[in-house]
Order: sequence, then C-alpha cells, then structure tokens
Amino acid sequence: MWGLDLIGPMPMGTRGGAKHDIVAVDYFTKWVEAEALIHITKANTTNFVKKNILYRFGIPSIIITDNGTQFDNNKFREMCEEYKIANYYASPAHPQTNGQTEAVNKVIKHTLKAKLEAKKGSWADKLPEILWAYRTTVRSSTRETPFALAFRTEAVIPAETTFTSPRVQLYNPEYNVNMLQQNLDEPEEVRDRAQARNMAYQQRAARYYNSHVRVRRFQLGDLVLRRVSPNTKDKSAGSLTDKWEKPYIINGITGHGAYMIARPEGGLVPRPCNAQYLKIFYP
Repeated sequence: MWGLDLIGPMPMGTRGGAKHDIVAVDYFTKWVEAEALIHITKANTTNFVKKNILYRFGIPSIIITDNGTQFDNNKFREMCEEYKIANYYASPAHPQTNGQTEAVNKVIKHTLKAKLEAKKGSWADKLPEILWAYRTTVRSSTRETPFALAFRTEAVIPAETTFTSPRVQLYNPEYNVNMLQQNLDEPEEVRDRAQARNMAYQQRAARYYNSHVRVRRFQLGDLVLRRVSPNTKDKSAGSLTDKWEKPYIINGITGHGAYMIARPEGGLVPRPCNAQYLKIFYP
C-alpha cells in the first residue's frame, strides 16, 4: 500500500524551474520515492506512479491520495482501474487520509519538506541525496531502514567508506555472497518483527493522540477562522503573513469532525474542512 502527497510550492528550483515535489511512501517499508515537478498536472502524477512505483516495485494493491484534482481525475482513475489498484481518497473529515498509517506519511512529508526548504533554490538538485539519507536511516516505527526492508540487506553508506567500517575493511567476496544468501533465506522473520513494531508504534501514537487532542465542535451559523495552508498563503508577506483566514460561517455539518463553510458575502467553499483547521472567530 502506497500513499501519495504533494509538497509545495517550494523555492524556485534550479532544475528547469521546478517548484513542486510529489512524494510516495510505501506504508510497510517506509520507502520513499519523490520527484521535482515544474507543474502539477494529472499527466505528471499518473506518470510518476507508473515510473516510480509500478515499473520499479510492481503493482500495489492500494494507493491512497488526497482528493485534489491532481489525483481525483479520469486519467488517474483509469490507470488504477487498468492495473486493478484500489484507489482510496482522503476522508473529508481528515484530509491526511484514512488510517493510523497516514500519521507516518505526515511525519515523512514534513521531515522532507523541512530538509528540502533548507536547500532553498537547489532543493531539486539535492533531492536524490536527501532521499538516500532517508532510505538508509533507521525508522522508529519499524527499527529497520527502509532500504533493508525493501532489499533485504543494508546499503553501504558514505560514512562507511570515509571512516572504513569493518564491513568495508574486512570485505570478502565469498563471505559476502553467503551473508546475502542468508538474508534472502530469512526475510519473513525480519519483516514479521518490523510489522509487529510498526503496529505497536501506531497503537502508542493513537493513545497519545486520543489523550492529548481536544476535539473542536461548532454549531451552524458559527463564525470561524480557517488556518492558511502553505499553498494559499501570501508568499510576499514572509513570516508576517496571517496564519488564519477570516471569517467564514459554518454552513453544514458533514460528520466525523468535518464542516462545510461559507464566506459571509456568499459562496460555499466546495470541500469540507476538518475542525482542526478551524477556530471560533470573535468579532
């Protein structure tokens, strides 16, 4: 099962003016694929899935995305139908998509975004390096690296050649072949342990969320502020930009913590908004 998300707009990249990043995460191994894009289109998102998931790792059983038009379109749905992929869209009640595993995807997305923005205009050129570092770092949820879970062996990282680790210094071709064969013979045990750790991690995360997060509830007619998303905030205002848009009116309650909102002058916002992105407005 893979989850897809978009990051951006990023600082204008040096690679042809790329300013968006599409990210795909395998929910079990935590393996990440990402690509810098100049434009976010339905053709680009569909081609990304084919090139980076289908043709590289095989056809997944499930793909989870948000319900933006880049994923919620005929071209993307036709691809999923052609390859018999179950395509699930984010619940309007919780835009990060369904399930505890999406919390992991959220952490990955924000971690990547923080690292990419630190590279400023060169982020697109540094993307492969950032992905490599992420894939070869032990994840707390599985206590394994994504590389090891995906390929059944650990990668040789630059630090091992710079400081000559025992694995590099004592390299023996015959021993190396035997160890690789042993890794291939014992994949299920390693994966079962990783799966058990991942489930325990999700349960701990759920308990923490349920004990620390207070659910916001609104009534019809309430005036509310909506949190400004990174994609809609005024970039020219820098750090002084408002974090909340104001005001909106609660126009409908769709359930599961989601609300329909409308502008006071008229005009319904087309998609439901989760309560965590709203707060009461006091005139």
